[in-house]
Amino acid sequence: MKPEDATHQSVRDYITAKQAGDTDTTSRIVREVGERFDTRTTDGTEIAELGEAAWTTELGNQN
Repeated sequence: MKPEDATHQSVRDYITAKQAGDTDTTSRIVREVGERFDTRTTDGTEIAELGEAAWTTELGNQN
């Protein structure tokens, strides 16, 4: 998945961070999206899209 394919800003940010090898940011985004889902401040589309991005985006090397 490419950042421009994502419909949610959080997922675009996740993909960009993961491609850069920034695991601190990816972990924070996963936590924030999970919290929004748990409190029903987002529907299931954001977390589903994040899951797809997690599976299809390779972890880059952190410089």
